[in-house]
Amino acid sequence: MTTNAIELDAVTKSFGRVRAVDGLSAVVPAGSIHGFLGPNGAGKTTTLRLIMNIFCPDAGRIAVLGRPMGEAAKRRIGYLPEERGLYRKMTVRGTLAFLGGLQGMRGAGLAREIARWLGEVGLDGWADRRVEELSKGMQQKLQFVAAILHDPELLILDEPFSGLDPLNLDLLKGIMLAMRERGKTVLFSTHMMEQAERLCDSILLVDHGRAVLDGPLDRILASHRSNVVSARLEGDTAFVDGLAMVRGVRTVERRLEITLADGADSQELLAALVGRVAVRAFEEKAPTLHEIFVQQVGTAHE
Repeated sequence: MTTNAIELDAVTKSFGRVRAVDGLSAVVPAGSIHGFLGPNGAGKTTTLRLIMNIFCPDAGRIAVLGRPMGEAAKRRIGYLPEERGLYRKMTVRGTLAFLGGLQGMRGAGLAREIARWLGEVGLDGWADRRVEELSKGMQQKLQFVAAILHDPELLILDEPFSGLDPLNLDLLKGIMLAMRERGKTVLFSTHMMEQAERLCDSILLVDHGRAVLDGPLDRILASHRSNVVSARLEGDTAFVDGLAMVRGVRTVERRLEITLADGADSQELLAALVGRVAVRAFEEKAPTLHEIFVQQVGTAHE
């Protein structure tokens, strides 16, 4: 297996006057879950289509599983597109038999995998029903199964959690984690920052077709300071809100969450507290991925 499952080198793609992807360079490490994040219109779906060779780049280089994308490589990839495409009049079993056949699966092995995966996602009782009888969430699970039925080395998912209830969201997350444990690579785009923070080993954040953040999630979280301090204080704390380095204070359970003014330092705050109140706990709150997202691309996108 190559070190990187996907490599993008200065990739550019325009549609008329709109540059959807603008000199994008990034890697997806093999054997990892990699989150592809960004606001609407950032170029995520276009980039995934470039990786899948649905679109051709205007410039730059793309390597997938160690080589340029070709038909042989596609057999090693599972893909869930943004626009879900299922044949509504076909049965659930028939849909998977047809799509599995396109991936070279045949006979008893194909039938066994269909039965196994329908059981895994709770659709075994719907195997002989038409796709049009399924709810939107059930159709989502069916298309997810179609993407993983042939046991791909690389799974590329465009907004896989869209429209799923919490139980089915957890179900898909569990399957993705199990695939990583088996050495597979998962690349998925999402707007759900909380899910990305829980799942991902690494992320790529794009805006206007350019990379804003790229790398291991732990490193990215550690490199961003928070301007919020959580403190447990004993004594009269009314003065805290009036300190020059404090922008705001709110009470959360038995602690104060103190937002620092721009440029203020937490140690400056600590020095102002000592001697006036008893400081029982004092720590900078680590920023969430959602907070970093807003900080990097701005609230206007939301």
